[in-house]
Amino acid sequence: MYTYTWKKYLPVIRLLLKKSASTNQEIKIDRIDFEKGTRTRKTLGSFNIEVARGRLLTIGPPIAAKELFDVLADDDITKNLISKNSYEIQLSSDFRLQIRNKHLATSEVTE
Repeated sequence: MYTYTWKKYLPVIRLLLKKSASTNQEIKIDRIDFEKGTRTRKTLGSFNIEVARGRLLTIGPPIAAKELFDVLADDDITKNLISKNSYEIQLSSDFRLQIRNKHLATSEVTE
């Protein structure tokens, strides 16, 4: 359903995953892209997932979140990033995708 949209944004998401090593990242995604992928005009709700060591840690994620993880796991570069780091990925109801590198947060606490 949303795979096409996630693949469209994959180059930007890949860049944000890399940049998240230094600070939290955010991108505004066009709502129309999500509506094109579905046959209904049903709005996509927000979601929050955790990805660590190449695995989706969130139990029972929404379809859009699961498809995002599948797209990330299918791409060689992002697969390498998500297998080495721990991320929290959040899509808000106003279509802002936020990526936070959790490894960065824990290393700041230990310092």
